[in-house]
Amino acid sequence: MSLAWQHSREGGGRFAIWLIRAAGLYLGRGFARAALYPITLYFYWRRPEEKRCIRDFYRRVQGRPASAWQVLKQIHAFSCTILDRVYLLSQGLERFDIEVHGEEQPQAILASGRGMLLLGSHYGSFEALRALSIRDAAVKLRVVLDKQQTPALTRLLEELAPDVGRDAIDIAEGVVPAMLTMADAARQCHMIALLADRPRAGEATRLAPFIGDPAPFPTGPWQVAASLGVPVVLCFGTYLGGNRYRLDFEVFEDKVTLPRQQREAALDALVTRYAARLEHYARAHPGNWFNFFDFWQPPAMDVVRSGNTAESC
Repeated sequence: MSLAWQHSREGGGRFAIWLIRAAGLYLGRGFARAALYPITLYFYWRRPEEKRCIRDFYRRVQGRPASAWQVLKQIHAFSCTILDRVYLLSQGLERFDIEVHGEEQPQAILASGRGMLLLGSHYGSFEALRALSIRDAAVKLRVVLDKQQTPALTRLLEELAPDVGRDAIDIAEGVVPAMLTMADAARQCHMIALLADRPRAGEATRLAPFIGDPAPFPTGPWQVAASLGVPVVLCFGTYLGGNRYRLDFEVFEDKVTLPRQQREAALDALVTRYAARLEHYARAHPGNWFNFFDFWQPPAMDVVRSGNTAESC
């Protein structure tokens, strides 16, 4: 599969991201949000591939391509969540109205003396889940990310919250070091958060039904879950407009096991269940779908169809 999302350029570059950050911090959130309207128009005209993918996504969800207004709203919502990262990292929750559902489930896991794996997606704001660790200093959040994918954005956000940068687990440094760090974090009862909807280059994937057609999902998160042996909790941070967000936590599995003889079937079941939950939220709030590439792109040899027991190395 051509990993189009990994080859797309970082929108706007370092200067544009710095400008948003400076405007947000020194001129106020109102001014910065107003500046997002011309930025939205810029990306609407300058990024035709992303525009095409948004239109296709709405065609799948609502039976017809997105209108120009829906495309603009999608780009603007994404811009808003990027801007809000500045405030979530630098000023905490004081500017936001965050509604949390299912919070007692991860809290119960932590109270039992276990760490957990939080699985999110490029839906809404994954950054909003920091509400848990901000509201409770005893909750330690370790986010797994690839700092090389968006270096400008990563660097600026780390400047806002140096502790977040220190606690992040950079997968770009290598799978083995990252796994060792995650295992250590799990032993210390931390929340380990990673995104489970996009495969990285060279990562095995499996196809699962998703909004009408099979789509490729990475197997890596489930192999990580099986290796760590901690509960898996899904997290969806829905942007509701303005300063409003909704966080939903769902316990997905108390412990993921991948038996040698039934490994492929177990991966099929896990990926299919995850895809179903992601589809539920994407259909309920399509304006929060921020995978601006062909998510259903035809697979190549490294993709395994759900139910097929053959898997390439």
